[in-house]
Amino acid sequence: MKRSLKWFAVLTTIGMLFILLGGALVTKTDSGMGCGRSWPLCNGEFIPSEITIELVIELAHRLVSGVVGIMVLILSVWSWKTIGHIRETKFLSLLSFFFLVLQGLIGAAAVMWGQSDFVLAVHFGISLISFAAVLLLTLLIFEIDKKFEAEKLILDNRMQKHIIGVSLYSFVVVYTGALVRHVNASLVCRDWPLCINSEFGLPSNFYEWVQMGHRFAAGLIFIWIGYITYLAIKHYRHQKVIYWGWIISFTLVSLQVASGALVVLTRLNLGIALAHAFFISCLFGVLSYFILLSSRSKKNAVLINQPKEAENKKVSADTITVQ
Repeated sequence: MKRSLKWFAVLTTIGMLFILLGGALVTKTDSGMGCGRSWPLCNGEFIPSEITIELVIELAHRLVSGVVGIMVLILSVWSWKTIGHIRETKFLSLLSFFFLVLQGLIGAAAVMWGQSDFVLAVHFGISLISFAAVLLLTLLIFEIDKKFEAEKLILDNRMQKHIIGVSLYSFVVVYTGALVRHVNASLVCRDWPLCINSEFGLPSNFYEWVQMGHRFAAGLIFIWIGYITYLAIKHYRHQKVIYWGWIISFTLVSLQVASGALVVLTRLNLGIALAHAFFISCLFGVLSYFILLSSRSKKNAVLINQPKEAENKKVSADTITVQ
């Protein structure tokens, strides 16, 4: 059963990636209204009579989301029963399914009643949380037979603060990127990295400010992750999970920045745009894993310090007795 659970968890994680990329495809091709103001049916019909490319994209995204949603529910219940003794399992099981349902409801509300671009931009971030929870559940399942080095990790306070800070900040990057798509500001600045549409290269309207705001946010996370990677290489070479984890993170954020530039320079090539969404999804998954490691590090530190404290108390008691 555990082997079956592992395979099912992997398939569910891949399915969550398809949901993220499918949502990005719907937005980038303006297919959100491909089925009209009708949900879950398409133009009020179970089998649409008029087929358009927008309808196919939107309907396919709904079908994939529905199937994967059932898979996430099964995985949550299965994990709860099989590895519920692991500390993080129940929380991640609830988190994965709750946020998947939430993003589905937001999508349905956007179709039926419409939503502002600022609200719709939250949609991708909510999907990312669900994806990260499923990914972490999968990693926990694979720990059943082989304990990763993560079980013994001890992170210093500086690294833990960087992990929490850059993970929270990644939401800013995700939100501003989603806002760029939803307000149709992807190509408002046809130069990169600056927006040389006006005098002095400064944004001159709302759309340019949205675009440049996202570029600034992306540049900052690139520098931040680069610095953390430097710390990991310098101080955590002996802890391979941290060492290689941050190297992978820096590789992903570099690919994210490069694909973002190519989106502009290629005038919104669809394949590159989807790769842009893929890289940030993978990066968020890795950062979420670092959050898990950070929480375990605190627990490990407590367990290590307890014997030391007990030994110190014993030594003190022996000293008093001798005196």
